[in-house]
Order: sequence, then structure tokens, then C-alpha cells
Amino acid sequence: MTARTLRRPPRTTAPRTRPHLSLTGSLFVGYVLLLAAALVAVGSLWVVQLDRHTDRQYTERVLSVARAVAVMPEVVAGAQSPDPAAALDPTADRIAAATEVEYLVIASPDGIRYTHPDKDRIGETVSTPPGPAARGEEWTGVETGTQGRTVRAKIPVFSGGGSVNGGDARGEVVAYVSLGILTSDATTEARAAVPAVLGTVVVVLGLGVIGAWSLSRQVRTKTHGLEPADITALLESREALLYAVREGVFAVDPDGRLVFANPPARAMLGLPDDAEGRTLDELGASERVRDIVSGADRGRDLLLLSGDRILVANRRTVRIRGEETGAVVTLRDRTELDRLTGELDGARTVTRGLRAQTHEFANRMHTLAGLLDLGAHEEARAYLADLSAAQTRTSAGIAEHVADSAVAALVIAKSAQAAEIGVDLRISPMTEVPALDRGLRADALLVLGNLVDNALDAVAGDGRGWVELMVRLHRAGADGPPHDLLEIRVTDSGHGVADGIAEEIFRLGFTTKASRDAGGRGLGLALVKQVCEGRGGSVEMEAPDGEEGAVFTAYLPAAARTPAGAPGAGAPGEAR
Repeated sequence: MTARTLRRPPRTTAPRTRPHLSLTGSLFVGYVLLLAAALVAVGSLWVVQLDRHTDRQYTERVLSVARAVAVMPEVVAGAQSPDPAAALDPTADRIAAATEVEYLVIASPDGIRYTHPDKDRIGETVSTPPGPAARGEEWTGVETGTQGRTVRAKIPVFSGGGSVNGGDARGEVVAYVSLGILTSDATTEARAAVPAVLGTVVVVLGLGVIGAWSLSRQVRTKTHGLEPADITALLESREALLYAVREGVFAVDPDGRLVFANPPARAMLGLPDDAEGRTLDELGASERVRDIVSGADRGRDLLLLSGDRILVANRRTVRIRGEETGAVVTLRDRTELDRLTGELDGARTVTRGLRAQTHEFANRMHTLAGLLDLGAHEEARAYLADLSAAQTRTSAGIAEHVADSAVAALVIAKSAQAAEIGVDLRISPMTEVPALDRGLRADALLVLGNLVDNALDAVAGDGRGWVELMVRLHRAGADGPPHDLLEIRVTDSGHGVADGIAEEIFRLGFTTKASRDAGGRGLGLALVKQVCEGRGGSVEMEAPDGEEGAVFTAYLPAAARTPAGAPGAGAPGEAR
């Protein structure tokens, strides 16, 4: 029987990830290391400079003392006496004690000592050569002698008692003075300042550590505790989100300055490329835009007219940790939607007109059938003739004054709509409309549809109300306007508009109607104004002389100044 050794598979352990310092931790460590390195460098330079300064101080000290000794009369006289050692040694000891130098030696030009701290060495040759001093020149430096390594000065003594700079009055060199201070004394003095230097470095480093900690905490507060990887991910996500969506998105800070705006928002509002960092006032934003961004106009899905666009805006306040830090506004372009809605409203208008005509036709057929049942054939024949004549007059009257088929069709549909609600829609005899080009026709249908619907709403339910329509194309000429100008005038017999709100009725969102559908109110007249001004024209409202009601007059130049881009024909008026 063989024994099998079962080998246990090697234990696999998950790789141990090294803990990474946080952003604030890395900044703190970096600040402290950088400060420590700077302080070490500054402290080292400080010590080196202090050491050099101490050396210069000691050199100047020994030089000045040696010069003073060399010109002393008793030293000059003693060096020339028969026994220089006996004359100079007491003087040298007294001077050395007074100046606290390590040694003071006076020697002959040949290097024979006249004085020395060690009396046994008097009369011996100096341990270091006289050097330039024997030739009448001063010398300073560091040398090692019998007393150790010293900073010394060697100054010649002249027979005339003059100094090196004394010219010919100096005489000849009769001796030289060698005076020195141990370098260990200078080093000791320099080292005595090291603790103060180190203490200053430590204090500054401690203050720097506290400052680095405060700065790192401030950075942590500014970044809301996010690490670099988190900030990078947020930035990439934001860029992907803002530049991938078709909706316009822009944000402002608490001071109303634009923080960012994606390309759709720039296109919708007409913002320049350098808009970020500037206020909406500096960018020339409209009052409506400023009201929405500031929160003065609150609500959801607020309508906004910008150039030839109809925008829907929503504002959200941005709060971080309970503190308001600005606002984000989203924009949706509903220009195309409103154009399609306008076309649908036009179709509905035609449908209502057909329904009204169908209802009226059914009534007439019932009347005619009753006359036939009663045997009143002549009365039935006369009734049919009157109906045909009235229908012919209505259609012929519109066709006579309106040559543009689209405008004529809209007027006929509005006539049927007015008849259904009991309103008399009159066509002014001054109406004269030739065939219009496509762009002018689209704008004319929008303005005409909105103004007529607005007037019908104003007189509906009166029972005897009326609306008069005048559309006329004024040709350019010497006595006319500089270019072809289409005038659309709608007069009604309603209650009119109060003087206090006459200027407000063309503002987006303004309405005098009931609020049951206020979410869609306040757009019609604003669109009329936008279309007229977009073509370089105008629209105004006035009260007829001596009567109630209102007169709306719109002027549309045949040559558009800017593309209108407004919704299509037939959009009913929303506000009054």
C-alpha cells in the first residue's frame, strides 16, 4: 500500500494595497517638508555667514591691536635699545593682559623673539617666519605656532615710529609685532550662536506646521473633502453631461456671474465665447432672463423669448451643506414644437369653421325641407336664391380683396368661427392683399391668427360684438414707405384695455384671462411682437376714438431684417 501525500494548494492572499495619503495629508506633508528644507538651508547659510563674520571680526581685532602696539613710542624705543628683551617684555605682558589676546610677540626682523608668553622661549627663533613683516609690510592670516592655531597679524615696527602708510618718515624696520587669538575662541563664539539659530528655526518650523495644517484644512473645506480622483471623475462626468445633452445648461454664482454655459445654452441665449466670469448685465441679457436667473420670476417651465427662439426655462438653487452657492438654469428649445402647435391650431380653426358651416348647412336644409313639405315651392326657391347670393357675396368679397390663397383661407375660417360664437367679423373695404412670398406669408398668418383670435375672445359672449379686419400691403415709392410694408389692423368692440396695462400686454406671460389654463397664457401677443420686431417692424395697441374696444396694428416689412423663425400660422392669441 502506497501512501499518497496530499499537497495543499498554496494559500493566495489578496495583494495588500498601500494606504494612500489624502489630498490634504499630501499637501500637509509637502508643505512641512518644503518648509523644513527651506529652514535648514537658511539656518546653514546663517551659521556659515556668522562664522565668516566672526573670523572677520577677530582678524580686524588682532590687526588693529597689532598696529597700535607697533607705533607705541616705548615699543619703538625698546626695539632700538641695547637690550630689547628687557625693555619690551614687561610692556608686552601688560598689553597682552589688557587686550586679552592669546599671545603678543615682538621679534627682530631676523625672527629672534624679544617677548613671549613663555619666558623660556625669549631669544629663540620664532616658529613661523616673519614673512612680509620683515620687509615692512603688514600680514594677517591663520597659522599654527607654539600656542596653537591662531588668527594672527604681523605688523613691522619702524625706527621712525611711523606706520606702514607713513611714507619716508617710517625709517627702517627694527622689529615686528606678532599678535594672535586662538581660532578655537572664534569657533566657540560662533558656536555659541548656534542654539539661537536652531531655536529660531524650530519656532518658525512649528509656526509653519500650524500654518500648513490650517491651509490643508482650508483646501479640504474648499474641495468638500473630495480627493483628486473624485474631482477628476466629477469633472469628466460634468463635461460629458454638459456637452452631450441638447438642452442648454448654464450656472451662475451668488453674485450673478456666469460660471459655465454649454454650447446649446450659448447658442440659445446668443452668449459670446468669453461669457464665463461676466455678469448677465455685462452680457446684455434681457430683463426676462435676469428675472428667471435671479429667482424673481418663480415657477416651472417658464417661457422665454430669445431672438427667434421660444425657450422653456427651469431654475434650481444650488445648495452645498445648507449654503446657497448659486443657481443652475436649464433651457429647452420649443420653437419647433410651437410651430407644429401653430399648424395644428390652424387645422383646428379650419375644422371649427367646417363644423360651423356644416351646422349652418344642416339648419338651412331643415328649413328648406319644411318649406317643401308645406308646399311653399316659391318661398323655397327664393330662400335658396338668397342663400346662394349671401354665400357668393361673402366668398367673393374675401377673394376680391385677398389674392393670397393662404390668407384668404384663414380669413374665411375665422369668419365661420366668428359666426359660430355670434360675432360679426367684418372685412374692411381698405383690405388689399396680393400674393405674398413664403416668409412674409408665414409671419402674416401668425400675426393675423393671433390678433383675430385675441379679438374674438374679447367680444365673445357679448351677443352683438363685432371685429373688423384690415390687411393691406403698402407698396414702396416716393409717397410710400422705403420698402413694401404689410399692415394688419384688427379692431374690436370689446371693453378695451386699461391704460395702466397697455404697455404690459405684449410682455411674455402677461394675461388678463382666467387662470384655468394660465400655464399656456401670455404667449400670443408676445410672439406677435417678436415676429414684428424680428422683421424690423412693430406692433401697437390703441383705443378707438370715442368708443370702447381696442385697435391692434402690426407692421411687417416685406424684407425681413432677421429671420423670424417663429411658429407657423394660425397660433391663436394667448393673452390680452
